[in-house]
Amino acid sequence: MLDILILLAALVIILIGAELFTNGIEWFGRKLQLAEGAVGSVLAAVGTALPETMIPIIAIGFWGGGEATDAVGVGAILGAPFMLSTLAMFVTGVGVLFFRQRRATGDTMPVDTHVLTHDIRYFVFGYSIAVGAAFLPPMDPPVLKWVAAVVLIGMYIWYVKAHFEADAEVDADDLAPLRFRRLDRRAYRRDPVVPSLRVVNVQVLAALTCIVLGAFVFVGAVTDLAHQLGVDEALLALVIAPIATELPEKFNSIIWVRQNKDTLSMGNITGAMVFQSAIPTVVALVFASSTWAVTEDSIIAFASAGIAFASTAAIFIPMARRGSLKGQHLLIGGIFYLAYLGLVGLALTGVIEPGGGH
Repeated sequence: MLDILILLAALVIILIGAELFTNGIEWFGRKLQLAEGAVGSVLAAVGTALPETMIPIIAIGFWGGGEATDAVGVGAILGAPFMLSTLAMFVTGVGVLFFRQRRATGDTMPVDTHVLTHDIRYFVFGYSIAVGAAFLPPMDPPVLKWVAAVVLIGMYIWYVKAHFEADAEVDADDLAPLRFRRLDRRAYRRDPVVPSLRVVNVQVLAALTCIVLGAFVFVGAVTDLAHQLGVDEALLALVIAPIATELPEKFNSIIWVRQNKDTLSMGNITGAMVFQSAIPTVVALVFASSTWAVTEDSIIAFASAGIAFASTAAIFIPMARRGSLKGQHLLIGGIFYLAYLGLVGLALTGVIEPGGGH
């Protein structure tokens, strides 16, 4: 019971930090006059993905790199693309259908299909490399996995470069007021709308502190809980962490859907998918290479990658062919999510034996 309470407290801390970071990093981009695409699709996506990223970093890098904590990290890494490509799509689709009466375009989403197709291509390329590396035979040292990590970093740098060069101006209309703006009273009296860079930096640092602290506590609580329940740490982290740390942030997408800002809404998700396919997987490839491997113990966890690819294909291939996207098409993600959740449930109840817990 205590571990569950600690787990919930850690999740609350992570989510508070994530909200503060997303809000602060967007204003950071605004203060530096970065391109709108860089602020929205890159910085907002990174802010959204940060909690999921910090959990494997804390698990693998700061909890001793043991087998159990590495499994928590790997589960969290696999869970993010899976959740984004399934449940986050479903929730956004529900939002479109719910607000269709007040939307000028109804359930049709006038998205920039070129932008979304561009993101999805990067995601498929990067995640294919990362997951493919898990099938490599064991090596000491794991040189091929290190090479894959270098390729993924290079890919993401190229992706960010393209977004930073895509737009020429910043649109501040999509930015919520800075949460800490009143702390700098002199700047607030001078301009209550645009905060000073100083207070923006304070909020970003405070957010990072919350996220790191929450992730550290989360990893310890998940590991202890998995031992008590006798279940695999990777599966538990894969199911719990993405819902708790990623899905609530996707309600930003619902807000943008309500405002008819569909490209921003979907770009927030697809941008996070690209980030999650590259940066967190590099942590596993470099620092937990032996755990980032498809084995009898991890086969069900890695099956989530197959579900992520299938859901992505089912949603975005028809979009590319039709040149349009409807809210009801996003509901397909919920079907894939439930299918995999059923598989995990069978594994956790012992109906399917994933190779045994730790």
